Amino acid sequence: MPQPLAGRRILVTRAAHQSGKLVDALRALGAEPVEVPLLEIQPPLTFDPLDRALRNLAAYHWILFTSANTVRAVANRARELAIPLATYRRSPDRLSRESPDSRQARIAAVGAATADALTQEGLTVDLVPQRYVAESLIESLSAQSQLTGQRILLARAQVARDIIPDSLRAAGAQVDVVDAYRNVLPANAAHLLRAALAQPVAAALFTSSSTVEHLAEAARQAGIPFPLPGVAAISIGPITTQTLLDLGWTPAAQAAPHDIPGLLDALARTLAGAP
Repeated sequence: MPQPLAGRRILVTRAAHQSGKLVDALRALGAEPVEVPLLEIQPPLTFDPLDRALRNLAAYHWILFTSANTVRAVANRARELAIPLATYRRSPDRLSRESPDSRQARIAAVGAATADALTQEGLTVDLVPQRYVAESLIESLSAQSQLTGQRILLARAQVARDIIPDSLRAAGAQVDVVDAYRNVLPANAAHLLRAALAQPVAAALFTSSSTVEHLAEAARQAGIPFPLPGVAAISIGPITTQTLLDLGWTPAAQAAPHDIPGLLDALARTLAGAP
């Protein structure tokens, strides 16, 4: 079996509980995954806004989930409050006969992994945009219903970028943004990064803006230059790419499609010197 990444050390920055499939796929390609988890999931500073939204789900036209972590955080909190999320989703047969003004929320997932997490929670996903960018999301939502006056609940990580809610508001929607969890930098990240870079690393994989920002902070704490010298940055999508650019690191490649297989393909093409 061909191993296009044989012997190449690849920095994996995902949270420890999410890196398994990526690490296995890298090993199957012959790479040596170097794990430096840069994300640790913790509860929000307060559950109050999320709790209010969960108790008022019927007021929303759409509930938008932007990551699998968000799905798990919201579902776990709903269970703690004894709120059955499945009550608020539409099944496909009801979509055809309900009026456009029905206030029962539909569910949108930004990406296949997020949709899979929702399915595992027993929820029906009504919409997955083709690309993880604000323009694609707005286009997809607009095709389903008029955005003007639509009330949308966006649950996400604390201190996430504002591109999506800002774009939805500009299109006429009323958007409530609530923090479902916090992404924090693990206490041992700087130590792990210093150890990881004791030997050459060919590339670093970034699956979110948070992984970029946290690597920059871990490098600062470890006294390591950022961007990492001689390391190719591979981004999963345009939002992550913009964060890299904002921090002065031009990515060598961006995944297309914006998922883990696309990320691995971008990595393999970059290290093989393909355009």
